[in-house]
Amino acid sequence: MTDDHEHDHGEHEHHEHGEHEHAEPPSADAHEHHHEHVPVAYPDAVEGFRLDKDDFFKTHRGSPIPEAERDAFSGLPYYPVDEAMRFDDRVLEPYTGDEPSYFEIPTSDGKLRPAHRAGYLTFDLGGATHRLTAYTFDRGDGEVDSQSLFVPFLDQTSGTETYGAGRYMDLEPEEDGTYSLDFNLAYHPSCVYDPKYSCPLTPAENRLPIRVEAGEKL
Repeated sequence: MTDDHEHDHGEHEHHEHGEHEHAEPPSADAHEHHHEHVPVAYPDAVEGFRLDKDDFFKTHRGSPIPEAERDAFSGLPYYPVDEAMRFDDRVLEPYTGDEPSYFEIPTSDGKLRPAHRAGYLTFDLGGATHRLTAYTFDRGDGEVDSQSLFVPFLDQTSGTETYGAGRYMDLEPEEDGTYSLDFNLAYHPSCVYDPKYSCPLTPAENRLPIRVEAGEKL
C-alpha cells in the first residue's frame, strides 16, 4: 500500500479505502496485531480501523477534509459496531436485470462514468431478503477490474442520519471467491466533505427499504 494511491479521488472515488490504505478493513475472524500478533476481537478491530481513518483525515496531506478545517476535526461519527450487520460468504450472483450491464453512472459533479453491473449480493435482514447490485469500473487501461466490487446503497437513514446520495462499500473477494458484505464499514463519499470531489451517485436499484444503522453517519 503506497501513498501515491491513497487519495486518487478524481479517478477512483469509489475506492475510498485508498484514503486510509495503511489500515486494513477488519475481517470476521480474530485479528492479529501486526506487531505483537495478539488476536483482536472483530469489534475492537473495527474501532481501531476507525481511529486510523480519523487520524488520516486529520493529519494526512491527502485528507478529503479541507485543510483549513482539519484542526477542528474531531473524528467521524459512526453507528455502534454491530456484528449482525456483517454478512459473510456472499456469492456474487449473475446480473439478470432489464437494464444494460454496461452503463454510465452519474457523478456528483454532473459527469458520467463508465460502469458495469457485475451481479447481485443478497442478505437477510429484518425478516426479509434484500439484494444489492455490485458494480465494477474500468481501470483506465481499457480493462475492467472484475474482482473488486463497488457497492453503493441508500436506505431509510439516507438524507437524515446519513448522506442523502448514499454510502459506499468496497469489497474484495475472499480466498474462496465469496465476499463479505459488512455494513460496519459503510462510508460516506469524499464529496460530503468537499464538493471538489467527483463521487458516483447511488443508482435507484440499490435503495433499501430498511434502516441500516451501521457504518458512518452524519
